[in-house]
Amino acid sequence: MTSPIAIIGAGGWGTALAVTMARPKRRIRLWVHEPDLAVSMTETRENIVYLPLVRIPESVRISNSLRDVVEGCSIVIVAVPSHVLRSVVTELAPMIRPDMVFVSATKGIENQTRMRMSEVIRDVVGGAFEARIAVISGPTFAPEVARGGPTALVVASPDDALRVRLQSELSTPRFRLYTNGDIIGVEIGAATKNIIAIAAGVVDGLGLGSNATAALITRGLAEITRLAVACGGRRETLSGLAGLGDLVLTSYGDRSRNRRVGMALGQGRKLDEILSSMREVAEGVRTTQSAVELAHSLDVEMPIAEKMYSVLYEGLRPEDAINDLMERKLREE
Repeated sequence: MTSPIAIIGAGGWGTALAVTMARPKRRIRLWVHEPDLAVSMTETRENIVYLPLVRIPESVRISNSLRDVVEGCSIVIVAVPSHVLRSVVTELAPMIRPDMVFVSATKGIENQTRMRMSEVIRDVVGGAFEARIAVISGPTFAPEVARGGPTALVVASPDDALRVRLQSELSTPRFRLYTNGDIIGVEIGAATKNIIAIAAGVVDGLGLGSNATAALITRGLAEITRLAVACGGRRETLSGLAGLGDLVLTSYGDRSRNRRVGMALGQGRKLDEILSSMREVAEGVRTTQSAVELAHSLDVEMPIAEKMYSVLYEGLRPEDAINDLMERKLREE
């Protein structure tokens, strides 16, 4: 029997990965941050907080102990919110072995450092050895993945052999992984599409119609691509699953937390009130700050992201943000 896979983080996404990757000959270990939730999930085989009504197979071992979860595992998938990734990997560091492979399933850009998630992992563990790191990303809603809906996404790494290995080991008949060597483009697309999804929600919340939403998403993709290329990514990556695919899903899908934040802002609700009513993290709120700072440092124009920053952090009214975007100087596409 192959070695177990460790999944760090039991939000909706981490739990969905555990459910979909569990097979008769593949053992999964799932780390749950909250001790009470770990007990509940073990007893009921359901994550009633983050992924209700989905049964967790018996081959998934649930634990609140990081050491218990990673022991004997060669693949460690990290699926925690971006703002706690560094602290969780730091806690993991004493348990890491050189033969381990890290797979980031977290989308975001770290505030303060402006590092991508794979860079954060490398920054923490790189002192001990050169970590082997990959990223999985694409258009995925956790409940649909967990219920076996057909899903296609990307596994990215500059290491050819690593991404082919992970493609083989992590794919299932309904969970299809494509390989991509452009880890930069994949991570920038994964993080920044959440900002555009907030903006798309604002448009919807203001009742501005489908024309406006389509235009915003298209121009949003243009600025995401500019940033990715400036960081060293490939333009064509952003037309694939981890770019356009994820952007469309997150901007239009009713399950999108970032879109829901934008809709509520467009309807006149305050950000603090919106976030306090949500169980899971809308990554785009924090990522907006770090992405705008990163764009400024690289002299990349991101007008939609900048206006969303002003709405989220500077009190700009959503309707004024949209008007400002529409009144920008006319230019060639």
